[in-house]
This record gives sequence, C-alpha cells and structure tokens, in this order.
Amino acid sequence: MKTILKIIFIFFSLTTFSLAEIVKKIEVTGNKRISKESIIVFGDINYDINYSDLELNDILKKIYETNFFKKIDLTIDKSVLKITVEENPIIENLEITGIKSKTLSGLLLDKIKLKSRKSYNEASFLSDISLVKNIIKANGYYFAEVKTESIFNDIQNSISLTYDISLGKKAKINEIQFLGDKKIKDRKLTNIITSEEKKFWKFLSQSVFLNNERIEMDKRLLLNHYKNNGYYNVKINNSFVELNENSTFKLIFNIDAGDKFIFNDLDLVLSDDYDPKYFKNITDALNRLNGKEYSLNKIEKILREIDKIALSKQYEFIDATLTENISSNNKLNISISLADAEKFYVEKINIYGNSYTLEEVIRNDFIVDEGDPFNTILFNKSINKIKSRNIFATVDSKILTGSTPNLKIVNLTVVEKPTGEISLGAGVGTSGGSIGGGIKENNFLGKGIKLNTDLKVTANSVKGRFIYEKPNFNYSDNSLIMSLNSTSTDNLSDFGYKTSDLGFSIGTSFQQYENLYFSPMIAAAYENLETDATAAASIKKQEGNFFDTYFNYSIDYDLRNKKFRPDEGFRNIFRQEIPLISEGKEFVNSFETSRYQKISDTVTKISLFGKVVNTIGNEDVRVSKRLFIPSSKLRGFEAGKIGPFNKKFIGGNYISAFNFNATMPQILPSFQNLDLSFFVDAANVWGVDYDKSLDDGSKIRSATGLALDVLTPIGPLNFTFAQPLTKTSTDKTETFRFNLGTTF
Repeated sequence: MKTILKIIFIFFSLTTFSLAEIVKKIEVTGNKRISKESIIVFGDINYDINYSDLELNDILKKIYETNFFKKIDLTIDKSVLKITVEENPIIENLEITGIKSKTLSGLLLDKIKLKSRKSYNEASFLSDISLVKNIIKANGYYFAEVKTESIFNDIQNSISLTYDISLGKKAKINEIQFLGDKKIKDRKLTNIITSEEKKFWKFLSQSVFLNNERIEMDKRLLLNHYKNNGYYNVKINNSFVELNENSTFKLIFNIDAGDKFIFNDLDLVLSDDYDPKYFKNITDALNRLNGKEYSLNKIEKILREIDKIALSKQYEFIDATLTENISSNNKLNISISLADAEKFYVEKINIYGNSYTLEEVIRNDFIVDEGDPFNTILFNKSINKIKSRNIFATVDSKILTGSTPNLKIVNLTVVEKPTGEISLGAGVGTSGGSIGGGIKENNFLGKGIKLNTDLKVTANSVKGRFIYEKPNFNYSDNSLIMSLNSTSTDNLSDFGYKTSDLGFSIGTSFQQYENLYFSPMIAAAYENLETDATAAASIKKQEGNFFDTYFNYSIDYDLRNKKFRPDEGFRNIFRQEIPLISEGKEFVNSFETSRYQKISDTVTKISLFGKVVNTIGNEDVRVSKRLFIPSSKLRGFEAGKIGPFNKKFIGGNYISAFNFNATMPQILPSFQNLDLSFFVDAANVWGVDYDKSLDDGSKIRSATGLALDVLTPIGPLNFTFAQPLTKTSTDKTETFRFNLGTTF
C-alpha cells in the first residue's frame, strides 16, 4: 500500500513540474485605465518564478479583490504570462435624493461600499441597496421606498448612480406588551426599557419610533434585570412587531422568567503557582454568596475584584474561566478558575471610524496600551469603558497576530452616532406644577466633553443651570466639572422673602478608595435677598446683597448592589460646606445613611438623615440658608410647613429625619401597572439662633401611610395617603398628595 502511495505522489509531482513554466515575460491586454505595472503589483507577480495552478489562482484572487475588473483570464504560454482583463466601469457620479436630512444622507453615503470615482461592480451595488434599506429601517422609516437609476456611458466606460429614496412617515410604537410567564409587573418592565408608546405630547422623544438597535438594547436591559433578581434561566424568547391598521406598531416582548435560583457551591480554583493570600477577598466574597439569591451583579462584582488583581505586575497575564452548573432544587454551582494565559504583548492599536471624535479620547479609555502585556480581562474592561461613553452606536474589536507570534495587533472600529439630546418635561401635584427642559451634548468638539443646560420653572421659582464636564482632565483620570447657575425664588407668601442667586462652581469627583468617592468643589455665589411687610423683624434686617465663596465636598461610601432601584446594601454620604469668603460665614454639615434589604419579593429601605447650619461667630444664619425638611422625607405634612413659627415658618438650624419604606408586591398582583408600598416617616426641625423662645426641638412630627405608584397613559402617577401620628398646632398637615409627571 505504501509503495502505491509513493508512486501516486511521484506521478503528481512530475505532472505538476512538467506543466509549470518559468515566467520570463508578462503581457496585459484589455486594460484602459489600469496600467500593466499596477496589475503586476496587485497580483504580486514576479519574473523567473515557476507558478503552479494554485499560485495562479491566488494571483487571480488578488487582482479580483481590487474590484477594478469584471473579468480576468490568466494563461502561461512559452514562458509568457498572458493577462486578459475587462475593467469595471468607473462611477462618474453617485448621489442620494429624496432625503432632506443631511445627517441621514451623509450616513448612507459613508456606509455604502460604492463611492464616486471608484470602480463599480454589481455585487457591491446589490449589497448597498440592502444596506441602505436596513439603515433607513433602523432609523424608524419602515415604509420607505428605495429606487435606483443607473446610466452607463459605454464610450468612457463609466456609470452614474442615483438612489431615490421616499422615506414616508416614521414608524411609531402605539403599544408595548409583555407576554409569557414574566412574573414581574408591566409597570416595572416598562420603566426598564427605553422604548416608549407614542403620545400626542411626545413630540421631542425619539423613543416612540421603532428602532431595531433600541429594541435589542431593551432586550438586554430586560435580561439583566431578571438575572439580577434571581431568574438565572430567564429567556427573552423574541421581540416582534405587529402593524396596526393606522400604520403604527405594537411592540411585543415574549418573556419566560423561569424559576428563581440561589447560589449553592462556589469555588475558586487557583493555578499551583498562585499565592492564595492575594485572592482572599474573592474567596470570602464567594463564601458570603452561599445560599443567597442569584444575581448577575454579584458575579460581576467578583470579576471586578479579579480585574484589580490583573492590574498588578505579578498577575498581568491572569485569565479567568467561569463555569456554572445547575444542581437540584434550583441551586447554582459556580466555579471560577484562575490561571496564566498564553503570554502576548500589544504591538499596535489601530482605531477606525472616528471621523469626528479625537483618537486620544478613545485611547485614554484603554487600560491595555501598546507595549503592555495583553490581558483579556483588562482588554474587555477597556472596550466596556469605551461603550459606556455613549457616543458610539457600535464598538467592534478584532485581535490579530502581530509581526511576531507573541505580539498582538488590536483593530478597533467605532461607528459614531448623534450625541446631542433635547428634553422637555412637566409635572403637576398637590404642591403645584412645574415644567422644565434641557439640552445635552456628550461629545462636544469630538473631545468627549459633556455639556448640559437645563431650565426648570415652578409656581414660585425659576432655576437655570449650565454644566461643563471634561473627563480625564490633564490626563489625571479625574473629571473637571464647572457649572454656572441662576435661581430666582419667590417665598413672599409663605415665608416673607424672595431671593435671586447667580453662582459659579469648579470641582471634580473621583473614586479615592474602593466604593469610596470624594467630590471637592469651590463655589462662589452672589445673592440678593428682599423681604415684605409680613416678614418678622429678624428677617427684615437681613435684607440686602451677599457674596459668598465656599469650599464644598462630599464623601460617598456606596455599597449598594446597583445604582438604579437597589434592593441590597447600604450607602453613607457626608457633605460639608466651609465658608472661605462670606458675610454670614454659615458652616453646613449633613449626613445620610440608607440601608436596603430584600426579603422574598419585598424590598425594604431604612434611612436616617441629619443636617446642621451654624455660623462661625455670633452672626445669625441667613434666612435663605435656614433648613426645612424636604417633602420626600416627611409625608403627611405640607412642604416647609413644620417647625419654628414666627408669623410664618422660619426654618431651623437643625433638621433630622427617619424613613422606613417597604414594597408590597403581594398585594394586588393582577394589576400590572400598579405598585403599592407602606411607609413610616418621622422628622424634626429645630434651633432658632436669633430667638431661643421660638425653638420647639422636642416635638417630633411623624406619619404613616401608603404610597401608590400607577403607570398611566400620560405618565407615572404617584398617590400618597398619609395619617399624621404626632404634630403641633402650627403644623400644616397633608393627608393626600399626588404627583404626575411626563416627558415630551
């Protein structure tokens, strides 16, 4: 048998050798625009080479890949390589008509393969038509029509292309439905997704238009929410749309939540050359999870601990493998294996697609840089950091082998998207109405700078603000934040005074230690204070103009399991205002602690709040800086209508509050757009520095009741039914409160 195989091999070798000829000459025919020399370069053709059939096919492929030729023939005759070509026509002109938006037409021209002054080929043309339709559809134009016109010029071998597009009306979402074994009420699910139902007043919102990218994001948001609430096996089976008779769509999410899971056995498997003492935090965290409800956030928190280890020199090539196995009774076993990955280094990072955004904005987010060890964990963290900027529609990366086997080349391709936002909202309630709006820009001048301007108008105040934020200021990894604000408040009817403020601040915010955030700021403000005849004499004497400069800072220790709707953990915040240049020299301290606990499906929150304002010296605290209990911290009473009283409520030097809140999902479970919660509030306002006789510090106000949150067609509606438990004769009670808000 071996002898037969040898004979066959020798036969084919001799045959190949006999057919091959050494190329001594190259002839090219049929070319008009493309020179012979260019074709030789395209095919990487050399003289005095014995080309086999496979090598000739490779040359043919390389020349075809240029898209310059419709047809190519290669033959070798008497050591002459003959290349016969038929050139593709040149695109003399390419235009898109029918679209008024320069942004959309520019996007289409940028994305299609064919360009003016480039070669035309039929395959790319058909591909571009499909791409144009998909982009238009992704922008909400489901009823668009795309017509094409091609005009050939045989003499010049050229072509003119026109895409004539009739967009029609944008497709709007008339209704959003959640079907299947979803186990979570529609109201909560609606608040999680970004898509919205169309309403006649939502003339600014882009979320009411059908958008494939937004729908995919909604599916990810739903999936993460379920996984963070114990539903390990949740499946968003599909999302689809139905066309209604009025040319609007019904957006439907089909959800199978499955059963809740708990963590069972959790193991950390280390490579033999790893020292266990460096991984104690991870081992302890895994042990604490045993028997707890499954949460994707808890797993990601542990993986973030591994990220920190990967930043150390000792474990720069560390790689993590996570294995999940389901045991009986809805229990989940998890094993995390840590070991050194194959050692590679980053040779080069190429960034494509950023026509507006400066390259340094993207490079500054890379934890893994050129010349560094290539660590998959840190690389993925870098990509997520770039995505979180919210200035790119897509971020794609490819890892290629570099100039040597142990080097890697990173190709990052981004697709930019509009980064400006316009918002408008309104609300009404028992305390009055409000309307406001704002303009945001997340990538000013392509430098990643964030700008935010907003305005809010209520029955007794007008507030405007402009914020400038420069991330990674001076390559410090910290943001520089500057703001300019103006406020006019008319409290004449309630408190006997009105103020107007114009202020400026500059500061920063950064993570000092794990979960500990520090935010220092210098703030300067000019205030004008006016009183009327109804004000007390002590308030009238404070009338005038004031200029203050403060050093403000906050220390925020945040151990909540998530920022939005937390259900476990706690958060402590300490704030202080220190006067630098001030006539009143008010010194302000505040502290708030909140604790969240989940018991079955009930989420409880307990919080304590305290705030103090005093002056350095014998001056009285300015009336505009006196303290009132926020309405959210004491339900059952009118806002600002408790505490020291002298003709009008005058506020205090000290305030404190206790709040207990518990959701009650077991009550009224069939009402999909309604949530009920129970609360107990207690608070006090005391301390009058200019008249001790007005102090009533021993009298605590308290109330209990129910809060009802309803998702209405107009927007979220909140009802509060409160019963005051303790009060004084001057306090203004409020047993019923409602608030309704919406966006446009």
